[in-house]
Amino acid sequence: MEIKDPKVVHDYLNGVIEGEDVKKSTKLYSDAKKFYKDVDSSVSDDQIMYEVYSYEHDGLCYGLTVMQPVCVNGECNVTRGHFHENLDCDEIYCGMGGEGLLLLMDEDYHCHAEKVKVGSVHYIDGHLAHRLVNTGNTELKVQCMWPSNAGHDYKRVEEHPFTVRVYKENGELKVEEE
Repeated sequence: MEIKDPKVVHDYLNGVIEGEDVKKSTKLYSDAKKFYKDVDSSVSDDQIMYEVYSYEHDGLCYGLTVMQPVCVNGECNVTRGHFHENLDCDEIYCGMGGEGLLLLMDEDYHCHAEKVKVGSVHYIDGHLAHRLVNTGNTELKVQCMWPSNAGHDYKRVEEHPFTVRVYKENGELKVEEE
């Protein structure tokens, strides 16, 4: 019997996914300015906001999002957020490091959130838009699994943005609902 090395390795200690089939994308502040209520000139356009590692095989995707502990005018760092194009496709998130929130928005644009921490597991119904928020002082690392036919509908969130923003003031979280 032949024993092969894995094609992909998730280094839990260093928090990255590596392998020749792994795709990595980096979101800089220059690309993310519209995610926040206001532009913050004190944040460099080259500031890495988050990185996404993903691996797809036979209809399943496995990924990792690594978010920096950056605030924009006091607003906690967020991912772009999206609905799935195929609303019948659900997703699983698992907290791997740091702390934050999984912000969820239903099709009537009402929001609620779940705390993300090491070991937390989150089921995301395909009919909910979702976005991560780093509320901590370290990197927020979240593992995710979803069907490759889910797709990403960013336009819908751009047309109807999340109605909640999370800020840090004097080390305390403040949630603003619009």
